[in-house]
Amino acid sequence: MADPPLDYRAIDDVIHGRVRLAVMAYLSGAESADFATLRAKTGVTDGNLSVHLRKLEDVGYVAIDKAFVDRKPVTSCTLTDAGREAWIAYLDRMKSLLFDD
Repeated sequence: MADPPLDYRAIDDVIHGRVRLAVMAYLSGAESADFATLRAKTGVTDGNLSVHLRKLEDVGYVAIDKAFVDRKPVTSCTLTDAGREAWIAYLDRMKSLLFDD
């Protein structure tokens, strides 16, 4: 009997996008980061990063806080509990695809 195909359909498409994957990976270790830090870490434009952060925020994976510090706007991004659970599930799913017995 043939082995069943690898179930790639369970991969979280929201996280799986390259920029969103980088953001989730960074935030999973940093807990929180400002917009400028995430832009520098991902190497994308402001507009591109904004679009990806909005997608992560819309599904509840990140919380975005906008404030003023010394009269300058500062946007901070934090991984939510749901985001951390989704990240762990994503990593587990990828591991099962890579190390399928």
